Amino acid sequence: MERSFAEEVKRLSLGADEVFHGEGILAVTKALLQSGVSYIGGYQGAPVSHLIDVLGDARGLLDELGIYFENSASEAGAAAMLGASINYPVRGAVTWKSTVGTNVASDALSNLASAGVKGGALVILGEDYGEGSSIIQERTHAFAMKSQMWLMDPRPNLTSIVDAVERSFELSEASQTPVMLQLRIRACHVHGSFVCKDNRAPAVSTRDLIERPVFDFGTINLPPSIYAQERMKIESRWPAALDFIRREGLNERFDGDCGDIGLVLPGGLYNGTLRALQQLGLADAFGNSRIPLQVLNVVYPLVPDELVDFCAGKRAVLLIEEGQPNYIEDALHAILRRAGSDTTLHGKDIFPMAGEYTGEVLVRALAEFVRRSAPEALAAEGVAQVGEAAAPLATLKPQAIEALGMPVPNRPPGFCIGCPERPVFAAIKLIQKDLGAIHVSADIGCHTFGTLPPFNVGSTVLGYGLGLASSSGVGPLMGNRVVSIMGDGGFWHNGFTSGIVNAVYNAQDSVLVILKNGYTSATGTQAIPSSPTQPAAKPLTLDIEAALKGVGVGWVRKVPSYNVGRMRETLNEAMTTAEGGLKVIIADGECQLERQRRIKPVNAAKLKRGERVVRTRFGIDDDVCTGDHSCIRLSGCPSLTVKPNPSPLRTDPVATVNQGCVGCGLCGENAHAAILCPSFYKAEIVQNAGTWERLLHRLRNGVIGMMAGKARNDLEAVAA
Repeated sequence: MERSFAEEVKRLSLGADEVFHGEGILAVTKALLQSGVSYIGGYQGAPVSHLIDVLGDARGLLDELGIYFENSASEAGAAAMLGASINYPVRGAVTWKSTVGTNVASDALSNLASAGVKGGALVILGEDYGEGSSIIQERTHAFAMKSQMWLMDPRPNLTSIVDAVERSFELSEASQTPVMLQLRIRACHVHGSFVCKDNRAPAVSTRDLIERPVFDFGTINLPPSIYAQERMKIESRWPAALDFIRREGLNERFDGDCGDIGLVLPGGLYNGTLRALQQLGLADAFGNSRIPLQVLNVVYPLVPDELVDFCAGKRAVLLIEEGQPNYIEDALHAILRRAGSDTTLHGKDIFPMAGEYTGEVLVRALAEFVRRSAPEALAAEGVAQVGEAAAPLATLKPQAIEALGMPVPNRPPGFCIGCPERPVFAAIKLIQKDLGAIHVSADIGCHTFGTLPPFNVGSTVLGYGLGLASSSGVGPLMGNRVVSIMGDGGFWHNGFTSGIVNAVYNAQDSVLVILKNGYTSATGTQAIPSSPTQPAAKPLTLDIEAALKGVGVGWVRKVPSYNVGRMRETLNEAMTTAEGGLKVIIADGECQLERQRRIKPVNAAKLKRGERVVRTRFGIDDDVCTGDHSCIRLSGCPSLTVKPNPSPLRTDPVATVNQGCVGCGLCGENAHAAILCPSFYKAEIVQNAGTWERLLHRLRNGVIGMMAGKARNDLEAVAA
């Protein structure tokens, strides 16, 4: 995996009243252990990928407590695990990235929410929305409303997160409803501390088994049970949830001296809001705000009487809600009008309609809200800092904006140095020179970067493992065969059934390239069923070729990813052969990051023992390079760049390979396959070379020097 938590998980054994220091995802794991869960599952996805890694590293502790844990094959499989809590008083938790993961899991979640639960059922979601997101810009809120699952959005500090996990189980059991808990990227990786409780071994576990199975037709999602389940949601579960939220004070209120106005905000936006208020001089460094705050740690369902009470007597309230649709704002409008409140509610009339509410956005919007709605004294004077001398608000806003600093330059995403997927896209570019433009159905994964320059390969991205499935409609309408892309992670997640089985069953005549790098690399190189290195608990490695042949795929070729020439020939064969049906090319090349993580400590140990180590590097001959940079346009490797031309007679910069090179050989392979130029050379750096090897090296250099000298003398003689 990308990161090991072997040392950090030792802190998960801390007991009552001990102080835990660490990262958000570790705090979530500790909270689960303190809550007495019986089972945990999930599927990796930013920003909660490392939660799966932590749980994997903590497997010994989980086994000791009798907690079952599995790295699920998909989000749907993880969601279906929660079915254990329908009939039995067992607590369970699953995790994945939203919203794309929740899309996959939504069928199971709908059925789970309809049936209801006896034991607490918790879904921990990485709310991947905003500037750091890697997915479509949607929010979890719609799923919660659709299926009537309660949605927690805790303040992003470790104490609040841990409390939210524990209270989510209690809320779930009190209302017999599954609960979602969303954590934004920064919340997952925030550092801090909290006071621990003892870990709780669950009453039902792998050590203390269920004695007798339960059957209750009322929990089966078939008529007439589904009609009773719907009534239970409205007549029983919803009121029970509101009572629990209200009674246990899950939402928080922070008073301020400017009582004529107020802010209503989800807990997840609390830190950013307080920082913006501080920049405007309306809060201090300890989080004391002059403007009263109603913090919604539960954003669905809303508690109407809490909100009406907060807004009572205020001339204006600002609702801070990222994204569209503005569910909370519309609901609050309805709540206030039904209650006969005349408080003015601001929201999207001040904030942007969509997008993450960054520091700059929050400062601008809060300053505008104060300008429009604040008491006259505050609007006229403003406060530089709580307790300090007054300053005009007109001077506060520019100062606050200036304090945010200059915008950070854009850094476009791309393949890592030496990535085995880059040469495949280079080969696709090359065959298009011969065959013309080709429609490529792209997929989710590292290989999605192939849609960016310099390749620009991939016309659609419809979902994880759905590259082949998304080609079925357009394929029969194209003159050339369609090429589809799929990673090995996507293959095992969804692509095998939705893509390959579907294509074979429907006799589709198309080409599929499976990028077999060995891991779900985009999320941190977690293991998949075909990973070359499996965790000790899972020695079995499944085989992609066997699975393909098992469902009737007859045309299968495995090609080393870095062999661009052979990949080009195989792609050309697949596109032009008279043989019909699905044609699959497996591009076999291990994730370079994982390879480097594996070989670097091995080589370091060899060097320490004085053993021979050879490193391969590539370079470019300045005298041969023409400066047309075709190599760069066909590669895009970050280690392949340009430098000033050393020749005083040539002004175009020449290509060069920098020290980041890992020796994958793609630049030379591209030059050979595309017949670009002969300027690339390969060099081997030998450390701890033997005596004979050093002697031969000196002799060879001496002979080369003598030959060069003779050639120079001959040229001088001819010139004379």
